[in-house]
Amino acid sequence: MKKLFAIVLALALAATFAAVAESADNDLLARIRERGTIIIATEGNWEPWTYHDENDVLTGLDIEIGKLIAEGLGVEPDFQETAWDSILAGVDTGRFDIACNGVGYTETRAEKYSFSTPYVYTSKVLVVRADNEDIKTIEDLAGRTTANSSSSTYAQLAEEYGATVTYVDTLGETIALLEQGRIDATINARASIESYLDEHPEAGIKIVQELPGDPVAYPVRKDADTETLIAAINDILEAARQDGRLAEISLKFFGEDRTQPE
Repeated sequence: MKKLFAIVLALALAATFAAVAESADNDLLARIRERGTIIIATEGNWEPWTYHDENDVLTGLDIEIGKLIAEGLGVEPDFQETAWDSILAGVDTGRFDIACNGVGYTETRAEKYSFSTPYVYTSKVLVVRADNEDIKTIEDLAGRTTANSSSSTYAQLAEEYGATVTYVDTLGETIALLEQGRIDATINARASIESYLDEHPEAGIKIVQELPGDPVAYPVRKDADTETLIAAINDILEAARQDGRLAEISLKFFGEDRTQPE
């Protein structure tokens, strides 16, 4: 009888251990910690969010916060640069654990991805050539041409107002098309346009309208195995918000604290 009990107990313990192991295998945070790195998708060409400095070192607001998240998780950040079009698709397929690239939260995106709490709030701006006097508001985009990354909220907004969008990979390409007169306007983050104008004061462009922005947050694949990762990231962001580190990073790259809702 004792022998039978011991066998049953052993089998029950084995089943319990197997269930725990399977749960760990299916948990993204556990896999990240076991791996020792968090794989972060980023463009690397969108200042001040993610770009290369004069020494070709990857930097930017999202890079520093990405490092902060990795440190909080007890792992190293593995930044993998890729085009915007590949970022969310790569998160969806599991190629990347998270995207740190100024991704705006929208209800449509939230249907497919789980988002952290917002860490930055920034507005959009409508930009035209310096000599353009015909486009003053977003309503004037009907029948006009713009340029943006495909699937970006900026491209979607322009299309909603009747513009034909040329898809490009970088802000630099967009500005070049605008200055050359090959497009009529573009929409982008206020922080990015202001940073571009700081770096290129001679640029022949101007902001004609400021528009409401989307809260910016970090997306991960929507699945039961990502819930603990999102919770951990939210804890890290909240701690950084409370102790001032988020505001400090925002001041460094944006010149002002944009970590609170306006």
